[in-house]
Amino acid sequence: MSIERVREYLKKYQLENRIMEFDQSSATVDLAAEALGVEPDRIAKTLSFQKEEGCILVVAAGKHKIDNKKFKQTFSMKAKMLSFEDALRLTGHAVGGVCPFDLPDGVPVYLDESLKAYDIIFPAAGSSNSAVKLTPKELEESSHAEGWVDVCKL
Repeated sequence: MSIERVREYLKKYQLENRIMEFDQSSATVDLAAEALGVEPDRIAKTLSFQKEEGCILVVAAGKHKIDNKKFKQTFSMKAKMLSFEDALRLTGHAVGGVCPFDLPDGVPVYLDESLKAYDIIFPAAGSSNSAVKLTPKELEESSHAEGWVDVCKL
């Protein structure tokens, strides 16, 4: 189960006890915000994009959308989301639980600047009914992010 792998992964950072599991789904930004009782932009959604070989992940604040022009300028490719099947195959996590933790080698993670507006954010923890409470800095360190990018708009 993906959440157990993420829990084990986050032990390296002493963050495993911050994982929360819910009785209801947290598979979308709105559902996660409702489950946590927070504003949607505090949900750190992980978006998976197809590249020539493999994928890249971009973590962004909940209600922010990818700006196609900024994305193409930053990554020199079109913003094409992975299919449900490819997301699971390439990230090891099913859609609704895709997160920037415990990823296969070679899957780069980028953090969108939109996350910096919040002191506490909540990415998924590998399942469609979980989240982990982190600061942007903790997310940056634990996800081994390649860096911060500006590829979103409200």
